[in-house]
Amino acid sequence: MTNVAFVCVGNAGRSQMATAFAEREREKRGLDATVEIVTGCTDPHDSVHDNVVEALREEGTDVEDRTPRQITPDDVSGAEYVSTMGCSAAQFTPDDWAGTTERWELPHPRSDDADTVRAQRDEIESRVQDRFDRLESSSK
Repeated sequence: MTNVAFVCVGNAGRSQMATAFAEREREKRGLDATVEIVTGCTDPHDSVHDNVVEALREEGTDVEDRTPRQITPDDVSGAEYVSTMGCSAAQFTPDDWAGTTERWELPHPRSDDADTVRAQRDEIESRVQDRFDRLESSSK
């Protein structure tokens, strides 16, 4: 089992988009039995941002019922890959964690207009697809 995590500051925007796209990639590629996905944050918001819900809905994905959650060292202790957006993995990874961290420099989408959030959504989708391309090539 390969474990991947997507983490941001509030788990209300960027990491929610990344998780939704990762779930879609996992299903599309038939990796449900081999890839586990976790998401969370360092400072949870009350709900997923409305503009993020709408941007994902445009892509056929509904995240309105998801609740932001805090990430813990236990959540990522078995993760091979952690992608962070606006936070440092050192804030939540166990001291002996030996996985790979990618820091995605993505602005916070909370108050951005719809076009800015769409552009960020599309960038995140591309990065998630790339992560899954690399996962598949490393398992061959």
